[in-house]
Amino acid sequence: MLPSASLGAGTLGVYEPIHGSAPDIAGQGIANPLGTILSTALLLRHSLDMTTEAEAVERAVDEVLAAGHRTADLVEPGQPRIGTAEMGDLIVEGIRRTEKRGT
Repeated sequence: MLPSASLGAGTLGVYEPIHGSAPDIAGQGIANPLGTILSTALLLRHSLDMTTEAEAVERAVDEVLAAGHRTADLVEPGQPRIGTAEMGDLIVEGIRRTEKRGT
């Protein structure tokens, strides 16, 4: 779930989840996309100076997790789990809710 950035001079940077891209599980729907999504928030904030948009992404992630949605790596016994695409869709919905609220 951890985002990361390798920052260069000025606003240049390379953004990716701390664990990399996980090619060994590509296409299986079991990857947790939150590190990548939160890395995008870092990109928005640090390279593109889009703080409001970065906050919308971070807020959406917080709301989805607070609602109890978990991918396989985070689920506890007896909890329902969701796949990669569903987690991504929930984050997009959260961002859209933020846009509608204007916050």
